[in-house]
Amino acid sequence: MFDLMVKEQSKVLNIEHYGCVIYLLGCFGRLQKALNLIQKMPFEPTRAIWGSLLGACRVHVNVHVGELVAQKLLDIEPENAGNYVILSNIYAAAGMWKDVFRVRKLMLKKTVIKEPGWSWMILDKIIHTFHSSERFHPRREDIHAKIKEIYVDIKAAGFVPDLSCVLHDVDDEQKERMLLGHSEKLAITFGLMSTPPGLTIWVMKNLRICVDCHNFAKFVSKVYGREISLRDKNRFHLIAEGTCTCGDYW
Repeated sequence: MFDLMVKEQSKVLNIEHYGCVIYLLGCFGRLQKALNLIQKMPFEPTRAIWGSLLGACRVHVNVHVGELVAQKLLDIEPENAGNYVILSNIYAAAGMWKDVFRVRKLMLKKTVIKEPGWSWMILDKIIHTFHSSERFHPRREDIHAKIKEIYVDIKAAGFVPDLSCVLHDVDDEQKERMLLGHSEKLAITFGLMSTPPGLTIWVMKNLRICVDCHNFAKFVSKVYGREISLRDKNRFHLIAEGTCTCGDYW
């Protein structure tokens, strides 16, 4: 259909039309076709279009297209640490640890610094902030105890930690412990502890939520019957009954 539109109505098509089709092709794993469309379209591809395709390469673990797209983004915005991280995620998911370390060395060489991730929520007019492996929140011991309890419950419901989200070549047990300390998990746990049943848990994060934390939020919503509204760097995620409005694509 879109090919027909290009032939018959090319004058009315703009870059947003192409962007939508590229997004949909990415969602359905047609990554090479999406790349071909970008290369043929009569517009200069934007950072957002390349970023959309790189995100799709992460979802579908396509190393070949992911490398090509990542290089385009590194040329456009060499200071954006997020592009390096997503490329590292693709390599980690494919078990290509030498390439993960290569990307990390490239970041050091170019002095690209990844902004530390943190999450926050407002409860009773008080802003509560959470950092990875939280050590400063006044209820940190309760939070860490509760998250272990949550892990038992959601694993019983089928949750499996996504260890590819840990960009360190350590054993699986250590990777799982590292995932437990992610700031959005701590914030969701605190929200579950501190709000009455039925109330939506609102969390904000300064960076893009990782796949494992997204899955964690979906299982928490399903097992505990709570809606979770999570705003990350890319979009709003409204999670309820084990599903997210993003369709697991962000």
